[in-house]
Amino acid sequence: MKLSRKNGLRASAIGALVVSGALVLSACGSDNNTETPAKDGDTKSSAAASSIACEGAKGQLLAAGSSAQKNAMDLWVKNFQAACSGVEINYQAIGSGGGITKFNQGQVAFAGSDSALKDEEVAESQKICKGGKGVNLPMVGGPIAIGYKLEGVDNLVLDASTIAKIFDNKITKWNDPAIAKLNPGAKLPASTIQAFHRSDESGTTQNLGKYLSTAAAADWKHDPKSKSWPAQGGQAANGSSGVATAVKDAEGSIGYFELSYATANKISTVAINTGAAAPVAASSENASKAIAAAKVKGTGSDLALSLDYATKAEGAYPIVLVTYEIACDKGNKAETLPTLKAFLNYTVSEEGQKVLADAGYAPLPAEIAAKVRTIVPTLS
Repeated sequence: MKLSRKNGLRASAIGALVVSGALVLSACGSDNNTETPAKDGDTKSSAAASSIACEGAKGQLLAAGSSAQKNAMDLWVKNFQAACSGVEINYQAIGSGGGITKFNQGQVAFAGSDSALKDEEVAESQKICKGGKGVNLPMVGGPIAIGYKLEGVDNLVLDASTIAKIFDNKITKWNDPAIAKLNPGAKLPASTIQAFHRSDESGTTQNLGKYLSTAAAADWKHDPKSKSWPAQGGQAANGSSGVATAVKDAEGSIGYFELSYATANKISTVAINTGAAAPVAASSENASKAIAAAKVKGTGSDLALSLDYATKAEGAYPIVLVTYEIACDKGNKAETLPTLKAFLNYTVSEEGQKVLADAGYAPLPAEIAAKVRTIVPTLS
């Protein structure tokens, strides 16, 4: 089975990443996304219950954060709860910034964030992680798609400079010469570009900013570390789902969100001219090529990664993010620790990673996943 989708250049099949037993994500956030019909007409979980080790998991586990990983989290939670009777994983997709805030206030067992903890956030976490600190555990990879809705234009190509100028309100018309140059022969209308961005604090926003600051430094002068939208103009929407819905509904629109939201909403996506031989489409396979080159910059139990946003490697999609699950290395609450470890052990397992490709995500590179698998059992 393979994941196919409409985008600028129609991304190449990602068969190399897709494995048997994974599911096609057909609707954002729907419980039905992770079910397949049974012979008797009922539904059953995509994961075999016997293959997930519950290891003392019980009760409720609260978590919050990145909306970019919500579709992956929905799959994981569905499978884990089907395997581990009596366990409830409650993940709130409130944005990376909100998740980190809740984690550092002791309200959740772990947070999802599309960017690693800042030094001050690590220091703050030591108040909650008694004798320890919050650590970054890579769990989900994937491309940040630049989605658009423009009638008659199915193969839109942009580069870092034009993307920066569009979101910074410097390019405001679809037939701008800079866009036309990248799309010879395309029938670009003279209509106004409707650019949408996140209204909430977001690691997706931060990763887009890091890309633009690196690949289009002359055109994007904003703080690349900001999780809040830093530019003037444009229209705001809450969460990746909100931006995706806004783009889907508005002709002449453009926005950014994790690829699974483009897939679920059938939104066309931009291919990026990186300077490689051909523009690179947003796909799990192309994102994996970029993520595989990431370097671990964290120390000890912290596995924060350094991504190369300026890559010109053939077929490497440069606007990528890695979502971390942030947990205490020491000082976790005793009542939730077994469930926390069992759940994270599943999500980083080969089985947990296999379900990602069909949902528009990029499974972690084998070397990085192996490192996470050695850290999770040591959480205490």
